[in-house]
Amino acid sequence: MEILLLEIEDPGCFWVTLKECGPYAVNETEYKNLNAEMNQFYDQSCQDVNEVKPPMVEEGQVCVVFSQKLKCWCRAVIKSIMSCTDHYQIECFLVDYAKYIIVKSNDIRVALEAFMQIPYRAKKCRLYRTKPVTLHIDFCEDTAKIVPAKRWDSAATRYFQNLLKAPTQVKAKLCAVEDNTFDVFLYVTVKDEKVCVNDDLVAKNFARFEEAKENTWSSEDHQENQTLNVVSFPVKIVNPTLAFKPVLFLEKVSTNLETGLAVPSSFLETYKRSSTDLSESTVSIVGAIPPLPLKENTAVCSDRLQQFLNSDPLKTHVIENDQQSFQNCNEERNFVCLSNKIEPSSVLETAPLYDDLKKELIRKRFSGPNFTESYCWPPVARGCDVVAISYQGNDPFLYIPPVLTFLQSTSCYKALSNRNGPLALILCPGWKKAQLVFELLKTYERCSRQLHPMLVILGQNKEEARRVKIRGCEVIVTTPCSLLRLFEYHTLLFCRLCHLILDEIEVLLSDTTEQVFTILDYYKKAIIAEECEYSPHQVIAVGTRWNKRIAQMIKEFMNDPYIVITAVEEASIYGNVQQVVQPCTNSERTAVLLKILDFTDSNQKVLVFANSVNEAEVVHKALKSNSIFSLKIHKESEFNVKYILEQWTKKCSSGSHIVLVLTDDCMQSLGITDATCVIHFGFPSPRIFGQRLHSMSDNFCNGIKDSSVDRECTKARSVILLTENSACNALGILRYLQHAEAEIPPELHDFAAKTLEAEQHKWSRPLCRYLKTFGICKNRTVCPDRHQINLQMDVSQNIPDKMIQTPGCVTILPLHIVNATNYFGRIVDKQKDEYATLAEEINEYFKKPNNKISVKNVEKLAFYGLCEKTLFHRVQVVEISPKEEDNLFFKVKIKYIDEGRTSQVQNYQLLHLPAEFQCLPPQAVEFIVCRVKPIDNEIEWNSKVTHYIHDKIKGKLHEAKIVHTLGNTAWVDPMVRATRLPDLKMSIVEYNVRSEILSTGLGTDNPEHLTQLQKLCRHMKALDHAESLEPLSIKEDADDAENASDPQNVSARENSAENSNSSEITFETHPCGGVAQAKEVEDSTLHQRKSFFPEIKWFQNEDTVKMRVKIASVADCQCEFSKEKVVFSACSGDKFYLADMELHQYILAEKSSYVIKDQEAVIVLAKEEKGTWCKLLKNKNLHVSLDLEHWEDFEDKSSFPVGTTKLYCTDAVTEELVDSLEDSETESDD
Repeated sequence: MEILLLEIEDPGCFWVTLKECGPYAVNETEYKNLNAEMNQFYDQSCQDVNEVKPPMVEEGQVCVVFSQKLKCWCRAVIKSIMSCTDHYQIECFLVDYAKYIIVKSNDIRVALEAFMQIPYRAKKCRLYRTKPVTLHIDFCEDTAKIVPAKRWDSAATRYFQNLLKAPTQVKAKLCAVEDNTFDVFLYVTVKDEKVCVNDDLVAKNFARFEEAKENTWSSEDHQENQTLNVVSFPVKIVNPTLAFKPVLFLEKVSTNLETGLAVPSSFLETYKRSSTDLSESTVSIVGAIPPLPLKENTAVCSDRLQQFLNSDPLKTHVIENDQQSFQNCNEERNFVCLSNKIEPSSVLETAPLYDDLKKELIRKRFSGPNFTESYCWPPVARGCDVVAISYQGNDPFLYIPPVLTFLQSTSCYKALSNRNGPLALILCPGWKKAQLVFELLKTYERCSRQLHPMLVILGQNKEEARRVKIRGCEVIVTTPCSLLRLFEYHTLLFCRLCHLILDEIEVLLSDTTEQVFTILDYYKKAIIAEECEYSPHQVIAVGTRWNKRIAQMIKEFMNDPYIVITAVEEASIYGNVQQVVQPCTNSERTAVLLKILDFTDSNQKVLVFANSVNEAEVVHKALKSNSIFSLKIHKESEFNVKYILEQWTKKCSSGSHIVLVLTDDCMQSLGITDATCVIHFGFPSPRIFGQRLHSMSDNFCNGIKDSSVDRECTKARSVILLTENSACNALGILRYLQHAEAEIPPELHDFAAKTLEAEQHKWSRPLCRYLKTFGICKNRTVCPDRHQINLQMDVSQNIPDKMIQTPGCVTILPLHIVNATNYFGRIVDKQKDEYATLAEEINEYFKKPNNKISVKNVEKLAFYGLCEKTLFHRVQVVEISPKEEDNLFFKVKIKYIDEGRTSQVQNYQLLHLPAEFQCLPPQAVEFIVCRVKPIDNEIEWNSKVTHYIHDKIKGKLHEAKIVHTLGNTAWVDPMVRATRLPDLKMSIVEYNVRSEILSTGLGTDNPEHLTQLQKLCRHMKALDHAESLEPLSIKEDADDAENASDPQNVSARENSAENSNSSEITFETHPCGGVAQAKEVEDSTLHQRKSFFPEIKWFQNEDTVKMRVKIASVADCQCEFSKEKVVFSACSGDKFYLADMELHQYILAEKSSYVIKDQEAVIVLAKEEKGTWCKLLKNKNLHVSLDLEHWEDFEDKSSFPVGTTKLYCTDAVTEELVDSLEDSETESDD
């Protein structure tokens, strides 16, 4: 077909019109007639402009405007809206002429339906399968080659434009329609020579051919099917006659021309303006941005395309197959909330970084900038104040590259004084993070001017701070406490400071609030005192969470900062979304929902989220039966996305509100962001919770306003219905609500406290190392390890004799230093060291070459020999990678069972270890020095003090007093190095390890350490007492005794869990005795603690027996099941309850269970054989009786799954019932 070129941008975008009439266009005469009719109508309507003037304009809206250049009225699509002093300027694209013009908002006219019947004259085209290339230069390898490019370069564009100016004829062959663009082969005739432009560009290395896509539409296909057809991403096939009516943009900005109010919509960040707030320099921008580079959500876009291309746009219809709308509903969308508009830098080539840094990043294969970095880098590089809250908020790359770029501009700092002092100060929450940031600065400093960065981590030794020299240093990385110690001796530290960076701001403001605000105050005063108004001053704060302290910091110390929040949950807190938790039973949810809607303000847009299709149907029917108009949508619903969106966007009548019931998988397809209330009828998981909140993002307020304004601004509300079935996700939601400072009902607090205390999901995890090392875990809610004693796992089955010696100090040999207070080593028996003898025998054995037999089949947990330099060790395989098991040579993770350290070796290095060398149990013991912890609330020991202690104690004999043991761990206090003077019959203490740690200034006293450990062992004491009454299984104990000397069994238990033994020992006079503040031995009566038999009510059905243990506020509950016995123990207040019950008949122990329900223990026993028990216990017990409350049918009142049939009553049971009634008055805890 012959075409006429209208506008040329590049080979990937040029606009044409068809010279001939066909299926793709109408005759040119029709366009002239249309133009004449439009001119006549709109010229006459000038007398009454209000009738044809739209009340609102928005991006993507089709309208009619007057072109001064063409001297006529033209059909157009609004591309952008710009605010001026007294009006708006609108950029429009003329769809029949392919031109851009700018008009005033007053010159916009409504596009009548009659003028929109014929296709647009301008057709957007691109060369089919012809993609750009560019010359890529690799500075590292000093090579250049042609590679694919994202954009057409200027040379290719200029050649393409020149080629199309010269020809006498231009023709195009249509090959496909994709994204509303014609893919064509372009042919030009120049001097009677026909040239294919596609081939010519490839031949001259301006382009490359791309492989054809399977579902590409061809011109032949059109002859068979000319109906409207939209398919899923990546190729959209539409009727070519309608294809060039532009798709309504997925991102819109609606502007009311009467009030000047900008209404942000779904997917593009937009300004919020009001008639009273147009002069403010800070505007709120909220939006969800598709992944960069910008791509359209094709499912939603297709729906809106179909809606627009309908011949009657005002009519709605149901598309037969709307399944595509849900196909990408689970994909992650990028969300951003901005306080000021930012043009993101999504590509490293265009990022605001200096060239040498870009080259270095490319050389290190840097994959960014990521989504958050693309918004953070531009304002940081311009020297603006920035607050960034993101899921990646702990990544230093959010600020390091742009700050390094700014520091290259030495001219910006000429106005500063010539004193010594840093230009940039980076505050980190701990020494480990500070070290990471410092190493990154050193890495990328090589490609910049010399900044001489310093890492400053100071202890409590004042002399250390005095010795620090900061001459020539321009960047300091430190912690708040270390900085204040340094400032005591370097009072001019802030005089040249221009950039103050707060890393992990939420941690800094939580752990060191006072110190951070003190530093900010010093910085603010220094700026005023130095009067450097021409020097840059910048505060940068990055983190993962928003809180009110950040808002306070912004108000007091920052100047109109760029706030970038890409975590929707944190944006909702910043935006003052009201969080409401409504407790109710599962059966009451519908009634509570109706009550909430009754009290919801009028003219609200309410989303009700259900967790399933059935749940959504139930809610919709309930609303309908109560005369509440509501919409519903889910995968199986008959309504399509287009219809729902049309109803949702309609202006509701006064006094009413719109209610939409939906499931989570519909959220992305709908793209709703202007809801004012979200009701979580189905309890959300933490992952889906943020996505639901995103539906209200247009109504997030500006969080940096006065508190009085904040209360007025709160117009978005989230209501959570909390039921008894919300257990699995309650803890995560509770943590978020606490962080949001929402009002939390006591029911949720109590439930979460019990869940946290029980730690059922962590029951098989090892004991938390922070709990062992410091007596407390600061991050217990997110720590993956266990914080309770597990009676089943932690009971020591085989405690080495060396751990239970007569009172006195022990000699220990530290061999593996984990940190300053945590070591692995051996307890040395000076009388008879069995391990020393064994080690000699092993080395003698393996010195013979014939005995070095490599292992063919390596087994996990098996014991082997290993040669390390000249010594041989016993090792155990603890891990084999599944991916490497099939290889001939592979690496395995091993543990040195006599030293405690781990390592990786090749499988062929493992040697067969004879059985006689496996008899001695593993000798490695974990030692922890008590009553000392790191300074400044750190949770990790500084590497300085760890290295110091490592060099001082490794491989040297020490005397130690064991004050506590738990499994294979021994807590020592004190641990000293003593030298024996045999002639004088005395010992000299060279040093105390705890005192050495304190002397570094990096450690401080921890008096609560042992107290916390003693509390931890309360479970163990209860178990000791229970076992002293009667063992659960004599046979199991006998088996354990037989296997006590087998190191394989010992190690298997050590790997499955930390075996535990709780004891305290007082030692006789010893070199370490004069140093220690020894603890008295614990009173043995703790192990003979008086117990009470609880009151138990029981009832049965054919399959199970249910027992209700009547104890108020039960805690520390444990229950052991065997074939013919149940042992139950629990605490309530100061009382300890124990019920050791021998059953009348056998049960299935593995199918029996217990739960805590309404502060009451409920035990369910699964009968081995179906039938009726005439009694529960072999021997009568006054505290055990039938449960009369559940006599008829307990299943009607309980949701506990124990059967469905009624209770049976035999003569024997009746007799027991009578006996229990007679004895009921005598029952008591005594």
